[in-house]
Amino acid sequence: MRALNRWLCVLSVLVMVLGCMAGCDQNPSSGEQGTEAPAQNIDFAAEVKLDMESNTAKVKVNSIHAFIDGDTTHFEVPTSVAENGILKARYLAINTPESTGKIEEYGKTAAAFTKEKLSGASSIYIESDDANWNLDSTGGRHLVWVWYRNSEDEEYRNLNIEILQNGLAIASNSAQNRYGEKATAAIAQAKAQKLNVYSGKKDPNFYYGEAVELTLKELRTNIEAYNGVKVAFNGVITANEGQAVYIEDYDAETNMYYGMYIYYGYGLSGEGLDILSVGNEARIVGTVQYYEVGGTYQVSGLTYRQMKPNDPGNIQKLSDGHSPAYFPTEADTFINGKVEIEREDEIVAMDYAQLAQSTSIEMKNLVVKSIYTTVSDTNSNGAMTLTCEVNGVTVDVRTVVLYDENGALVTEEYFAGKTIDVKGLVDYFSGSYQIKVLSLANITIHE
Repeated sequence: MRALNRWLCVLSVLVMVLGCMAGCDQNPSSGEQGTEAPAQNIDFAAEVKLDMESNTAKVKVNSIHAFIDGDTTHFEVPTSVAENGILKARYLAINTPESTGKIEEYGKTAAAFTKEKLSGASSIYIESDDANWNLDSTGGRHLVWVWYRNSEDEEYRNLNIEILQNGLAIASNSAQNRYGEKATAAIAQAKAQKLNVYSGKKDPNFYYGEAVELTLKELRTNIEAYNGVKVAFNGVITANEGQAVYIEDYDAETNMYYGMYIYYGYGLSGEGLDILSVGNEARIVGTVQYYEVGGTYQVSGLTYRQMKPNDPGNIQKLSDGHSPAYFPTEADTFINGKVEIEREDEIVAMDYAQLAQSTSIEMKNLVVKSIYTTVSDTNSNGAMTLTCEVNGVTVDVRTVVLYDENGALVTEEYFAGKTIDVKGLVDYFSGSYQIKVLSLANITIHE
C-alpha cells in the first residue's frame, strides 16, 4: 500500500508539471514566462531610400580625400559645393567613440568599419538634412547623411544608420532629423542584440591598462595637460640619438605629422631596444615630463617585460619597413604658419613649428648666411648652427658633429655661402624652432 501511494504521488506531480508546461505562454512578447525569442535583425540601412527627387541638398562624391574617424570623412566634391573642392563631413545622427584624440573603446573599430565600407564603394552620395549645406558647432564641418553602393545594380545604403545598427555609435540628436525613426530603431536593435559599444564586452582593439590611450596629435596639441601623466600612443621611429628616439604619426585632418622625443635611457635592452629601431612602427607607453633645461616635453619611463610581451604597460612593435616622412615644408610656413586645431568644439590657431616639433621635415633652397661652431669640451664640440635664408625668411639649421666619407671633421668652410636642401627634425632651442640634422647625408649642396 505504501508503494502504491508513493507511485500515485509521483504520478500526480508529473501531471501537474505537464499541465503547467502546456498552459504556460512561451511567447516572450506576452510578458509571461517562456523561451526568449531571438532579437530582431532588421537591415534599417537598406530600409531607408535615397530620394533623388527630394528637396534636400545632395551631391555625388568625386573621391575620398581623407578618412578621419568613424563619423568624420573628408570628401572631394565639385567646387560648386565646396570652394576648395573638399567637404569636411560630420555624419548626422551618430557619435562614434574617439580614435583621433583620446582613444576610446571601439573607436578604432568604428573608424575601420567606415573606411572599409567607403573604400569598396563604387558610388557615394552625401545628403544634407534639408535644402542647405549646414555646418556643425565647430563651423568647420558639414552635417551630412552618407550613402554608398558597391555596384551599379545595387541600391544605396545609408552608412550613418548602418553604423548605428552595428552598435558602433551612440545617439546624437538621432530622432530630430530626416531619418530619425529608422535611426532610433537601429539604436534600439543594436542595444537589444548587445553589439559592440552595447555589448558590455572588452574591445579587442583597445588596450586596457593604466596609461591614457591617445594619438600623437592629441598629445602634442594638449601637451601641458598631460605633464606627469602616463600615456600610450603609436608612431614610426624616425631617428635615434644617444639614449633617445624620435617618433611621428600622420594626421589626415590637418595634413601634417605630430611627433615626440622619447628618452629611454639605460632601462631597456635586447628585444626592448629592438622595438625602438628606426623604421619600426611602435606603441610607446611612458610618462610625459617637462625638461627644464631645454624647455621642452619628452616621454620617458619606458619598460618592456619580455615574459609578458602583451602587457599593456609594455612598449610594442606593431610593424616595420617604414621611413621618416621628411614632410616638405616651406620656410614661411615653418616660421610664420598657423594650424587650426579643434579643442572642445572650438577652433584655435596654433604655431606650425610648435605642433611639428620632433617630426621629420625637408626644406629646400636655404642660402647659408652665417655659421656658428660650438667650441666646448663636450661631445658637441664642432657642431654647427647654419643661419639660412629663404625668400626673406630666416631659418636656423643645427647639426651634430659631422664627418665626411673619409672621417674628416666637417667645418664651416664646407657650407659657407652655399645653397642647401636639408632633411632633419624640428627642434626647439633657446626660445626658437630650428631644423636639427643628424647626418651629413641629409644635407644636399647645390652645385
